[in-house]
Amino acid sequence: MVFDNLEEIENLSLEEKIKRVNPKNRFRLVNTLHRSNMMLNPLNLKHLNRIDSLKADAVTLNLEDAIAPVRKKEALINIALFLSSLKETKSEIIIRVNPINSGGKEEIEFLKKFCFNAVRISKVASKEEISEALDILPEDKELHISLETKEAFRDLSFWEIGDKRFRRANLGILDLLADLKLPQSLLKLNNPTINYILSKFLTDCKIAGIEATSFMFQDYKDLDGFKDFCILERKIGFKSKACMGPAQAEIANRIFAPSVQEIERAKEIKRAFEDNAKKNINGFMHKKYGFIDEPVYKDALNTLSFCEKN
Repeated sequence: MVFDNLEEIENLSLEEKIKRVNPKNRFRLVNTLHRSNMMLNPLNLKHLNRIDSLKADAVTLNLEDAIAPVRKKEALINIALFLSSLKETKSEIIIRVNPINSGGKEEIEFLKKFCFNAVRISKVASKEEISEALDILPEDKELHISLETKEAFRDLSFWEIGDKRFRRANLGILDLLADLKLPQSLLKLNNPTINYILSKFLTDCKIAGIEATSFMFQDYKDLDGFKDFCILERKIGFKSKACMGPAQAEIANRIFAPSVQEIERAKEIKRAFEDNAKKNINGFMHKKYGFIDEPVYKDALNTLSFCEKN
């Protein structure tokens, strides 16, 4: 728990909370596998108070569409207060701000001195918005985006920035369907339109040089449905999914984790290729894994790179 006496915090006025804010507070930031990305509402202090013990690989504190306009300042101050008192965390900490020109810029300016991993901008529609955010963001923080507009869906593959801070895109599929004027009723397992959106989003992220997180499954009680989508998305190539609650996070962590067999295969391919490369042999037959050449070696390195994060 961040605060032992949460009732005391709940009874503070906004002005009293502001007096307790301390942007100089620092804790060790973790860099995880990012299999699960769990959304938290910063107006729910009981949920926010567990941010140091959640088992999700990443936790996103949401300032955008779940927060009514009249309460956005309260949510922002709550985030600042908890970041001011956090001593440790098992998850990456991401803050989802409003669109860059609808409050997001000011939210980044306010939060940028605090300790957290990344800012995530909502409803990005142009490459220029990404550049604008990077101009504000400190060098030690990543930039993520929410892909929720038809413009972003069309252009993402052309958004390679050349800045290592731009690291990840998150698929906001309900907003995207609305912007495309497609019904949400399409959002079913193995619907061809949804499969196309998932595949295009993932490959466009890879072309742009960033990682991809698939959409949030809204029916948090339907764990079987969530699991089925995770299995499908892993087959497509995803390694990460947005989550609503700890139960979804546990499922995502399990499904998107590389298996023992995958890790053993990658390690052996790496060892065998590097041993043969010293003899100027870049293509050879392996008794267990068949023909190995440079593309197979690179695939093994990608697997190991994903696994070697803390």
